[in-house]
Amino acid sequence: MDTTKLKTRLDGKVQALQEPAQQSFAVVSEPASVPADSGYLALTSNAMDIIKANLKNQPLSFQLFDIVKAPSGGSTVFSVPGLAGDEAEKELTGIILDYTTPRAYWDTADPVEGTPPACLSANSIVSQDGKVCAHCPYNDFGSKDGESNAKACKESVVLFLLRPNNIIPLLVRVPVSSKMLFLKYMTRLASTLKPINGVVTKITLKKATSKTGKPYAQYLFETVDVLDVEKAACAKAFAKQFMEVVHASEIEQKLPEAG
Repeated sequence: MDTTKLKTRLDGKVQALQEPAQQSFAVVSEPASVPADSGYLALTSNAMDIIKANLKNQPLSFQLFDIVKAPSGGSTVFSVPGLAGDEAEKELTGIILDYTTPRAYWDTADPVEGTPPACLSANSIVSQDGKVCAHCPYNDFGSKDGESNAKACKESVVLFLLRPNNIIPLLVRVPVSSKMLFLKYMTRLASTLKPINGVVTKITLKKATSKTGKPYAQYLFETVDVLDVEKAACAKAFAKQFMEVVHASEIEQKLPEAG
């Protein structure tokens, strides 16, 4: 018998038997990558316990929040505070937990930043001293300087925007020029029985020009996802608990700023 041929045949069979085993081992040792979790950390973790523990049950004061202000000059890029400094972002996406509609009046034409207002309202309806904002002369169009159509009393909307990888929301300041656009968005959600914190909202900016020819950033709001029943319930519960810790009334008193 030709032992050389026999050895060759045996070696071939052994190799054939080993190849599937090696292939199977490769699959086990190098599993397919799992996509990153696109869910919201605040809704799938003990977020409130962490917040309370880290802050020793102290209220979340306004100074502790990262704030995204309206860009100047008609820029369509947000400046978002981050761990390595401000980061430029073309859009903001997340769940709006809640929002406030503060307004404030300063009795000087160009107040220094940080100067407290002469009059303040947490909801743009009634001032702190009980006066109805709608009846105030500083709420009239043109009352700011007599030349433009601006009001002397500064309005805004402040959103508590929860993003996927955070358990503390961003405060997004929407200027009065886009306040009606935001309220229309809220009305559309209401018309389809969708709560504010039951959807994922995308916020973008569009360059616009005022009647006086001044460029500004117009805010656009769009629903990009609708939470399922379970997630919507979690978002609603978290929003309620978070705003209780925040003591929103205390923050609202500090939200308006000069400038």
